[in-house]
Amino acid sequence: MESFLIANPKGGAGKSTLATNLAGYLARAGQRVMLGDIDRQQSSREWLKLRSPALPPIASWRIEEGKPARPPQGVTHVVLDTPAGLHGKKLAQVVKQVRRVIVPLQASIFDILATRDFLLQLATEKEIRKHEIFVAIVAMRVDSRTRAAGELERFLAGTGLPVIAHLRDTQNYVQAAAHGLSIFDLPASRAARDWAEWQPLIDWASSPA
Repeated sequence: MESFLIANPKGGAGKSTLATNLAGYLARAGQRVMLGDIDRQQSSREWLKLRSPALPPIASWRIEEGKPARPPQGVTHVVLDTPAGLHGKKLAQVVKQVRRVIVPLQASIFDILATRDFLLQLATEKEIRKHEIFVAIVAMRVDSRTRAAGELERFLAGTGLPVIAHLRDTQNYVQAAAHGLSIFDLPASRAARDWAEWQPLIDWASSPA
Protein backbone atom coordinates (compact mmCIF):
# COMPACT_ATOMS: atom_id res chain seq x y z
CA MET A 1 0.00 0.00 0.00
CA GLU A 2 1.33 3.46 -0.94
CA SER A 3 0.88 6.12 1.73
CA PHE A 4 1.37 9.89 1.90
CA LEU A 5 1.54 12.27 4.86
CA ILE A 6 0.75 15.91 4.07
CA ALA A 7 2.30 17.94 6.86
CA ASN A 8 3.41 21.42 7.87
CA PRO A 9 3.10 22.97 11.36
CA LYS A 10 1.89 26.30 9.94
CA GLY A 11 -1.86 26.77 9.66
CA GLY A 12 -3.09 27.76 6.21
CA ALA A 13 -0.10 26.24 4.41
CA GLY A 14 -2.33 24.37 1.98
CA LYS A 15 -2.33 20.91 3.59
CA SER A 16 -6.00 20.13 2.97
CA THR A 17 -5.83 21.53 -0.56
CA LEU A 18 -2.89 19.28 -1.33
CA ALA A 19 -4.38 16.23 0.40
CA THR A 20 -7.81 16.43 -1.24
CA ASN A 21 -6.41 17.03 -4.70
CA LEU A 22 -3.85 14.23 -4.42
CA ALA A 23 -6.63 11.88 -3.31
CA GLY A 24 -8.78 13.16 -6.18
CA TYR A 25 -6.06 12.45 -8.72
CA LEU A 26 -5.42 8.95 -7.40
CA ALA A 27 -9.12 8.12 -7.41
CA ARG A 28 -9.52 9.34 -11.00
CA ALA A 29 -6.47 7.26 -11.94
CA GLY A 30 -8.37 4.16 -10.80
CA GLN A 31 -6.72 3.61 -7.42
CA ARG A 32 -8.65 2.59 -4.31
CA VAL A 33 -7.97 5.62 -2.13
CA MET A 34 -8.54 6.53 1.49
CA LEU A 35 -8.32 10.15 2.60
CA GLY A 36 -7.68 10.21 6.34
CA ASP A 37 -8.06 13.38 8.38
CA ILE A 38 -6.23 13.66 11.71
CA ASP A 39 -6.88 17.41 11.97
CA ARG A 40 -9.46 18.49 14.58
CA GLN A 41 -11.03 20.80 11.99
CA GLN A 42 -11.73 17.74 9.81
CA SER A 43 -11.54 19.84 6.63
CA SER A 44 -10.81 16.85 4.41
CA ARG A 45 -13.60 14.79 5.98
CA GLU A 46 -16.06 17.63 5.37
CA TRP A 47 -14.86 17.81 1.76
CA LEU A 48 -15.63 14.11 1.38
CA LYS A 49 -19.21 14.76 2.56
CA LEU A 50 -19.65 17.24 -0.31
CA ARG A 51 -18.33 14.78 -2.90
CA SER A 52 -20.88 13.39 -5.33
CA PRO A 53 -21.26 9.57 -5.43
CA ALA A 54 -21.07 9.89 -9.23
CA LEU A 55 -17.39 10.86 -8.94
CA PRO A 56 -14.52 8.36 -8.54
CA PRO A 57 -14.88 7.19 -4.93
CA ILE A 58 -12.60 8.17 -2.07
CA ALA A 59 -13.00 6.32 1.23
CA SER A 60 -12.53 7.57 4.78
CA TRP A 61 -11.36 5.76 7.90
CA ARG A 62 -12.97 2.46 8.82
CA ILE A 63 -14.23 3.05 12.37
CA GLU A 64 -15.43 0.28 14.67
CA GLU A 65 -16.42 0.76 18.30
CA GLY A 66 -13.55 0.04 20.65
CA LYS A 67 -10.98 -0.25 17.86
CA PRO A 68 -8.51 2.27 16.34
CA ALA A 69 -9.47 3.81 13.01
CA ARG A 70 -7.90 2.06 10.03
CA PRO A 71 -8.09 2.05 6.23
CA PRO A 72 -10.94 0.06 4.70
CA GLN A 73 -10.05 -3.35 3.29
CA GLY A 74 -8.68 -3.28 -0.26
CA VAL A 75 -7.34 0.29 -0.17
CA THR A 76 -4.22 0.73 -2.31
CA HIS A 77 -3.35 4.35 -1.48
CA VAL A 78 -3.69 6.36 1.74
CA VAL A 79 -3.43 10.15 1.97
CA LEU A 80 -3.26 11.63 5.49
CA ASP A 81 -4.15 15.27 6.16
CA THR A 82 -2.63 16.63 9.38
CA PRO A 83 -3.23 19.49 11.85
CA ALA A 84 -1.20 22.63 12.32
CA GLY A 85 1.35 22.33 15.11
CA LEU A 86 2.10 18.66 14.50
CA HIS A 87 5.39 17.88 16.26
CA GLY A 88 7.11 15.69 18.81
CA LYS A 89 5.70 12.25 19.59
CA LYS A 90 2.56 12.77 17.48
CA LEU A 91 4.68 13.60 14.44
CA ALA A 92 6.87 10.55 15.06
CA GLN A 93 3.79 8.32 15.32
CA VAL A 94 2.25 9.39 12.02
CA VAL A 95 5.57 9.40 10.16
CA LYS A 96 5.91 5.70 10.96
CA GLN A 97 2.59 5.01 9.20
CA VAL A 98 3.60 6.34 5.76
CA ARG A 99 6.10 5.91 2.93
CA ARG A 100 6.21 9.51 1.71
CA VAL A 101 5.93 12.94 3.36
CA ILE A 102 4.88 15.97 1.32
CA VAL A 103 5.41 19.40 2.87
CA PRO A 104 3.35 22.24 1.36
CA LEU A 105 5.04 25.62 1.71
CA GLN A 106 3.88 29.13 0.84
CA ALA A 107 6.06 32.08 -0.11
CA SER A 108 5.86 34.05 3.14
CA ILE A 109 8.60 34.61 5.70
CA PHE A 110 6.38 33.22 8.48
CA ASP A 111 5.73 30.00 6.56
CA ILE A 112 9.40 29.69 5.68
CA LEU A 113 10.56 30.12 9.30
CA ALA A 114 7.99 27.65 10.66
CA THR A 115 8.80 25.12 7.98
CA ARG A 116 12.55 25.42 8.46
CA ASP A 117 12.28 24.21 12.05
CA PHE A 118 9.80 21.51 11.02
CA LEU A 119 12.17 20.14 8.38
CA LEU A 120 14.97 20.03 10.95
CA GLN A 121 12.71 17.99 13.22
CA LEU A 122 11.71 15.68 10.38
CA ALA A 123 15.37 15.03 9.63
CA THR A 124 15.81 13.57 13.13
CA GLU A 125 13.21 10.83 12.57
CA LYS A 126 14.93 7.45 12.31
CA GLU A 127 12.92 6.21 9.32
CA ILE A 128 13.79 9.32 7.32
CA ARG A 129 17.48 9.16 8.22
CA LYS A 130 17.52 5.55 7.03
CA HIS A 131 15.82 6.60 3.75
CA GLU A 132 12.82 4.37 4.44
CA ILE A 133 10.55 7.40 4.07
CA PHE A 134 10.88 9.96 1.31
CA VAL A 135 10.31 13.70 1.90
CA ALA A 136 9.59 16.38 -0.69
CA ILE A 137 8.31 19.95 -0.81
CA VAL A 138 5.49 21.50 -2.84
CA ALA A 139 5.57 25.27 -3.25
CA MET A 140 1.98 26.51 -2.84
CA ARG A 141 0.21 29.59 -4.22
CA VAL A 142 3.35 30.82 -5.90
CA ASP A 143 3.51 34.02 -7.93
CA SER A 144 6.96 34.06 -9.48
CA ARG A 145 6.78 37.86 -9.97
CA THR A 146 6.93 38.61 -6.24
CA ARG A 147 9.89 39.20 -3.94
CA ALA A 148 8.44 36.59 -1.57
CA ALA A 149 8.74 33.97 -4.32
CA GLY A 150 12.43 34.80 -4.62
CA GLU A 151 12.91 34.32 -0.87
CA LEU A 152 11.12 31.01 -1.09
CA GLU A 153 13.36 29.79 -3.91
CA ARG A 154 16.49 30.73 -1.93
CA PHE A 155 15.22 28.84 1.10
CA LEU A 156 14.24 25.77 -0.90
CA ALA A 157 17.64 25.65 -2.58
CA GLY A 158 19.25 25.16 0.82
CA THR A 159 17.01 22.40 2.15
CA GLY A 160 18.58 19.57 0.21
CA LEU A 161 15.07 18.24 -0.43
CA PRO A 162 13.40 17.94 -3.82
CA VAL A 163 10.85 20.61 -4.71
CA ILE A 164 8.49 18.45 -6.73
CA ALA A 165 5.97 21.06 -7.84
CA HIS A 166 5.10 24.77 -7.87
CA LEU A 167 1.33 25.30 -7.72
CA ARG A 168 -0.12 28.66 -8.65
CA ASP A 169 -2.62 30.74 -6.69
CA THR A 170 -5.93 30.15 -8.48
CA GLN A 171 -9.63 30.10 -7.60
CA ASN A 172 -9.88 26.70 -9.29
CA TYR A 173 -8.91 25.04 -6.00
CA VAL A 174 -11.39 27.08 -3.95
CA GLN A 175 -14.28 26.60 -6.35
CA ALA A 176 -13.64 22.90 -6.79
CA ALA A 177 -13.38 22.27 -3.05
CA ALA A 178 -16.73 23.95 -2.43
CA HIS A 179 -18.39 21.14 -4.40
CA GLY A 180 -16.33 18.20 -3.17
CA LEU A 181 -14.27 18.23 -6.37
CA SER A 182 -10.56 18.11 -7.04
CA ILE A 183 -9.02 20.00 -9.94
CA PHE A 184 -8.82 16.64 -11.70
CA ASP A 185 -12.61 16.54 -11.73
CA LEU A 186 -12.73 19.85 -13.63
CA PRO A 187 -12.79 20.07 -17.44
CA ALA A 188 -9.52 20.57 -19.29
CA SER A 189 -10.74 23.95 -20.52
CA ARG A 190 -10.51 25.18 -16.92
CA ALA A 191 -7.79 23.12 -15.32
CA ALA A 192 -5.26 22.05 -17.97
CA ARG A 193 -2.66 24.50 -16.65
CA ASP A 194 -3.11 23.15 -13.12
CA TRP A 195 -2.84 19.55 -14.30
CA ALA A 196 0.47 20.44 -15.95
CA GLU A 197 1.75 21.97 -12.69
CA TRP A 198 0.82 18.77 -10.84
CA GLN A 199 2.59 16.43 -13.25
CA PRO A 200 6.01 16.50 -11.52
CA LEU A 201 4.29 15.74 -8.19
CA ILE A 202 2.37 12.88 -9.80
CA ASP A 203 5.58 11.50 -11.31
CA TRP A 204 7.30 11.61 -7.90
CA ALA A 205 4.32 10.01 -6.15
CA SER A 206 4.22 7.24 -8.75
CA SER A 207 7.96 6.54 -8.83
CA PRO A 208 9.33 3.38 -7.17
CA ALA A 209 10.13 3.95 -3.51
